[in-house]
Amino acid sequence: MKDDAELIRHPFSEAPDNGTVREVAPGVLWLRLPLPYALDHVNLYLFEEGDGWALFDTGLGDDVSRDCWDRLLRGPLGGKPIVRLVVSHFHPDHVGLAGWLHERFAPPLHMTQSEYYYAKLLQQGRDPQALEAQETFYQTGGLSPDEIQQMLGRGLSYLNRTTGLAPSFERMIPGQTLRLGGRDWRILTGGGHSPEQAMLYCAADRLFLAADQVIARISPNVSVSAMQPKADPLGLYLSSLAAIREEVAADALVLSGHRLPFYGLDHRTRALEAHHADRCAQISEACRAKPLSCKELVPVLFRRALDSHQLSFAFGEALAHINHMVGRGELRTETRADGVLAYHSA
Repeated sequence: MKDDAELIRHPFSEAPDNGTVREVAPGVLWLRLPLPYALDHVNLYLFEEGDGWALFDTGLGDDVSRDCWDRLLRGPLGGKPIVRLVVSHFHPDHVGLAGWLHERFAPPLHMTQSEYYYAKLLQQGRDPQALEAQETFYQTGGLSPDEIQQMLGRGLSYLNRTTGLAPSFERMIPGQTLRLGGRDWRILTGGGHSPEQAMLYCAADRLFLAADQVIARISPNVSVSAMQPKADPLGLYLSSLAAIREEVAADALVLSGHRLPFYGLDHRTRALEAHHADRCAQISEACRAKPLSCKELVPVLFRRALDSHQLSFAFGEALAHINHMVGRGELRTETRADGVLAYHSA
């Protein structure tokens, strides 16, 4: 398979500076906001709607993002309000300022049902039973007591980086049409990265708002959580990639939640499939000599040093591949004397 440099084309060689906008299609503005992570930005998209703007995703619920929005609204957006808000999924960099924008402008909120309810649930904080379930989840995965405490200590970060949600929403249903900025957009949804992530496709103009489902150069995180410890999000994600190829034209301009817009959707979805197949092969090979726990498989897939934030994603992603392979009969599970689950190749 040829590499991305040969089969992925970027119509824009550089992103707009943080807190500024660039037109990517008539009436569609690309906005980039900063993030305090290794992946240091998120892409948002604005659509002209009469006397205001419709917005796809919000940015993180922190002071830096609020300051960017204040400058944008006074400057490049001409003082016009946000009159409609579409949120692709519950992650803080995409939904974080939804409550703040609601308080300021009260725009109608469009989300899929699963994403709205999941965000609402996480914004209620964690009860003791949820904490106990998380502790058990990490224990059976082989994490040490210190690592588990670091994982549990991250639980309030969602509350600190979101600003709530509107008390009501308009449900986005796959197959239906949403009109934004004078264009008709077909609603698509996909699992794996989040429960029911929304994407929008304008067939007339070959524009695909992919959110985090398809990104140039990087693979979105596909993780198992303590809420569904035996789930197969990787299976859902791979199914969604095949569905995207069926529903979206191969020559569409892909407007993702991160990195640069690009052409080459067919190649990128197949490269993502190959990436996950390679990870499964690495796990299968590592588990031939002896059974390994999820924690022991993390460095097989992630060969760099990880902080607690990165470890949480790496652990969940390793388990996503493990669960997918167990479901396909490629791994067998055994329980060690200390209760840790270990896996060996079938």
